[in-house]
Formats: sequence, structure tokens, C-alpha cells
Amino acid sequence: MVFQLGASLLDACVLAILHQSDAYGYKLTQEVKKIIDVSESTLYPVLRRLTRDGCLETYDEEHMGRNRRYYRLTDKGKNQYLFYVSEWCEFRDRINTILAEGEEFHE
Repeated sequence: MVFQLGASLLDACVLAILHQSDAYGYKLTQEVKKIIDVSESTLYPVLRRLTRDGCLETYDEEHMGRNRRYYRLTDKGKNQYLFYVSEWCEFRDRINTILAEGEEFHE
């Protein structure tokens, strides 16, 4: 994709996925990769920061004899997700408006 991915958009994608259900790190990275091209080495610092900021909390569950670290939204994370949804809708509408106006020049 030619458009740059900012930190806020990456945060919004992570929060949106976790808004649907809790996820462990690897599964979460695979879900994010379906949407945007991002490496695990980029995503794990985002998860740590969102956890440190109080948007996420973690818990461990055993799976086949090993622990998996799961992430879930806190109330603060849910509120941040809703804020990002609102901001995204406004941004999307503004971009759609300007791009639609640009189509007039190509007719």
C-alpha cells in the first residue's frame, strides 16, 4: 500500500481486533497482517505501550503445555477504540470528499 501507516492507525487496528475478542500475541499479529503489512517486531512494542498506557491488560493461559499471553481491552482501551472509530469516520469522510472532488477533473 502506498499510504503511510501512523502509530495511531496501528493502535486503532490493534484495539479494533481486540474489541472483537481477546487474542494472544501471534494470533493478533496474524490478524493485523491481514489488514496492513506489519512485522511482529513492530507490533510487540505497540502491545507493550498500549499495556503500559492502560488500554490493554494481559493474562496467561496454558495451551499444549505452554503458556500463551493473551491481550484484552480495559475500559480505557474500549474508550480509546471508540474514540479512534469516531476520528476515523471523520477522517475517512474528509478524504472521500476531496478525492470525489478530484474525480471531476478526470471526466
